[in-house]
Amino acid sequence: MKAPPFAYVRPATLDDVLGELAGGDAKVLAGGQSLVPVLAMRLGRPATLVDIGAVRELHAVESRDGLRVGAAVRQRTIERSAEARAVPLIGMALPFVGHRELRSRGTVVGSLAHADPAAELPAVAACLEASIEVAGPAGRRTVPATEFFTGAMTTGAGPEDVVVAVTFPAARPGEGFGFAEIARRHGDFALAGVAARVRVGADGAVEQARITGFGISDRPVTRDVTALVREHPTEERLRPETARLAAEVVDTGGDAHGSTGYRRRLYGVLAARELAAALRRARTSTEEAA
Repeated sequence: MKAPPFAYVRPATLDDVLGELAGGDAKVLAGGQSLVPVLAMRLGRPATLVDIGAVRELHAVESRDGLRVGAAVRQRTIERSAEARAVPLIGMALPFVGHRELRSRGTVVGSLAHADPAAELPAVAACLEASIEVAGPAGRRTVPATEFFTGAMTTGAGPEDVVVAVTFPAARPGEGFGFAEIARRHGDFALAGVAARVRVGADGAVEQARITGFGISDRPVTRDVTALVREHPTEERLRPETARLAAEVVDTGGDAHGSTGYRRRLYGVLAARELAAALRRARTSTEEAA
């Protein structure tokens, strides 16, 4: 199908972007890898597309206080950047995002703003407790990623807002991560997936463990599983516990690609495996730092 008619503008400043968005009948265009298919299927009919590619400040990648990624930065840029090594989880997740050609156009922030519940980067942001910067008519504000995603394709950003950047916290000594998903084909959205983060002390004891599931609900679902990992520190011992957790957090309906029960089994197995892997990596990190 063809997209419905729309006007196209390419402002050079963020203030001009916000001016074009005033009125709420315009959409921000960054990489276009999510928006253009929506237009082609006529699931959206904005009067104007506001291309943010000419706003220089949105192309910045900064490593101060973590990894700050501007709204116009391509996923492939982050995948190849030295700065991104400070955030191992995003490096683990990006190869699962579509294909390299898509990542060469798609943006990190665009994936967050699109908020597909089966997408990888919103889960990474939620698991790491990233901070998302939003600019709008009332000024700028920072929204925790755990509060940003409010439903399927729905976020805390309004129609006159633009998501300016996301900041991922850098990994600290004693932290380990895990990431995995199951999809019909590589590059497809996940039937179920998990992102895991475990922090241990100098003695190897678990201080914090978090896991975020995606493709299992209408948004990324994060749980603190510190007590669970402390009591069951191996994959074999975790598996019955994560199976019970799956019954709690997986609430998406079944479809032609998998039933709710199938997704619960996937989540349970992946969660046990990646939490155990994250714990091993966290302890290795502690040993190397000693």
